[in-house]
Formats: sequence, C-alpha cells, structure tokens
Amino acid sequence: MSNTTSRLVIATPPFAKRSVNTPMIMRHVIYALIPTVIAAVIYFGISALLLIVICTATCMLAEWLSTGRGPLFLSPVADGSAALTGILLALTLPPGLPLWMAVLGSLVAVFFGKLLFGGLGQNVFNPSLTGRAFLQASFPVALTTWAPPMGLREFLVLRGDSFALPFTRPVFDGLTAATPLAKMKFEGQATDWISMFYGGIPGSLGETSALLLVLGGVYLAWRGFLNWRVPVGIFLSVAIFASALHYSDPSRFPDALHHLLAGGLVLGAVFMATDPVSSPLTPVGSWIFAAGIGLLVVLIRQFGGLPEGVMYAILLMNAATPLIDRLTQPGIYGATKPVKEASKS
Repeated sequence: MSNTTSRLVIATPPFAKRSVNTPMIMRHVIYALIPTVIAAVIYFGISALLLIVICTATCMLAEWLSTGRGPLFLSPVADGSAALTGILLALTLPPGLPLWMAVLGSLVAVFFGKLLFGGLGQNVFNPSLTGRAFLQASFPVALTTWAPPMGLREFLVLRGDSFALPFTRPVFDGLTAATPLAKMKFEGQATDWISMFYGGIPGSLGETSALLLVLGGVYLAWRGFLNWRVPVGIFLSVAIFASALHYSDPSRFPDALHHLLAGGLVLGAVFMATDPVSSPLTPVGSWIFAAGIGLLVVLIRQFGGLPEGVMYAILLMNAATPLIDRLTQPGIYGATKPVKEASKS
C-alpha cells in the first residue's frame, strides 16, 4: 500500500476556473479592434496608419522605459496593455493630427493615465481618454479639424499637416469636412444613418463604422472578455434620453438613432467604458455607471459647447466608480449585523 496523506484543500469559489490572464484579454481586445483599424487605414490612408503606429510605439516605449527596461518579453509591455492604449488613443484622434501631438498624447496616456496611479490595474481613469482629454484641452483646433475619407486611391495623400514641427502651429488646407455631430449641432443638417452605420464619414479614426465596432463588441462578449451590461446600458440610456428630447421638440433635437450612430459613442461604449479597472465591479453598479454615461453624453451634446461628449462622460463616471462600487457592494453571504446591547438604566 502506498503511503498517501489526504489533504484538506480550502479555496474560495468559483471552483471551476478557466485559464484567463491579462495578456490573453488584451490580445483578444486588439483582435476585436483589427477590423476598425483596417477600415480607418482604408478610409484615411497613410495618415491613419502613421497615427496608429506612432501612438502604439510611443505607449509601448514609454512603459518599457519606465518599468526597468530589460528584455521586451520579460517587461510589463509584453502584456499588451500599452499597445492597446496606443491603438485606442489613435482611434479617438482626427486623421490629420500632427504626429508630434500624437506622441505627446501617448506619453500623457501612459505616465499620467496609468503609471502615475501605480500601473496596470490601479488607474482611476481610462488611460487612452486621459491622453485624448489632454490633447483636446491643449490643441482644440487640431483636435476638431476633420478630413473626409478618400479611399485607397488616395492612400498616400496626407489628410493634414502630419509632419508639422513640434510646438508649431499646423497648417490645415481646405480639405476639411464637418462630422455628423457638428453638422447637426451647428448647421441643423442630419446625416444618413446608413453612412454612419457602415462607415465612410468624417470623424476620428474610430468613428468610421459603427457596424465593425459592434461586431468587435459582440466577439468580446461571446468570449467573456466584456461586461455586456455597460455598452447595453449606455445604448439604452442614450436612446431613452435622446428620444425624450426629440419627442419634446423634433425640430431642435435629433432622434435617438442619430445619437447612437454618430460620433464616438459606439467606440466609447464598447471599448472605453468597459475597461474593467475604471468601471464598477457589481452588476447593479454597472447599470448605474452606464446610465450616467448615457445621460451625460446626451446633455453635453445637446446643451454643451462641444458637439461630442462621450470622452467627458466616461471620465466623469470613471471618477464616480469607487463610490458606485461602495454603494452597490453586496453583503457577505451568511453575515449578520451585530446586535447592539440594550443600554443599562
């Protein structure tokens, strides 16, 4: 008989666990973004490709230099989070943005959006949106100058002053166009929803096609890498609040379909707001978080000075995430509240 010793193993549920780690999650999120990246390069040519490469390389280099350097495959850069930050940042930028601004925004995204809080898993705000917010505040003209999509025939044509010297004012030619949100807000002109759904409209690199972004989100939800409550809650809340305004005054407020498909709502709802670090952990908290984003998006778009409000809505609700988690934290199973002893007379 073999001398075996039985051991009592104590563990916390769930007991059936799949082998999921951070590099795997980051890798699949990047997979889900590949169709959108390809569409951006097709529509906006070499300018889009340069922005994506520069932002991704800068984020990876900044994290590598700040985390002890060493071999790349042993560095925290290998987990893919820095590359994902760069790709998402690039997708929020206009195609004609000067590359030196993209480098600056990438550095802010890594150092102030991520590493300042302690690195991966500690950031309060979405790093990509932190870099984008910095660029929006510092260079508002460049961040709101949009180029129309041209297709592969004009692939080598720059969509702006991409190679402007650092800290100089970029020169934009007459080849600019208004986004659907700007046309509606400042000119009162609606954009065909089919164009917004399938792509080929002026805007940031990630506004090219709502269809591709939704398909990426469906893939992530199917693989279990996305909290589906957040994007669904955002879409529902935007639809409800936008419909209420539209029915109150159809001549002033666009319908819900316009709000859902225009701008960066789909990109933000699927790939930004679902960041597991800066979004609530509880199911109830996720719905509250999503409803807050949807309400803020509609309010900023309709009553704010800017035509777009997704970035600010997500960042504001990122700040509220710790409070939401605290208020919606479920009680410990089987725990009872201590009974206070009656005061002696």
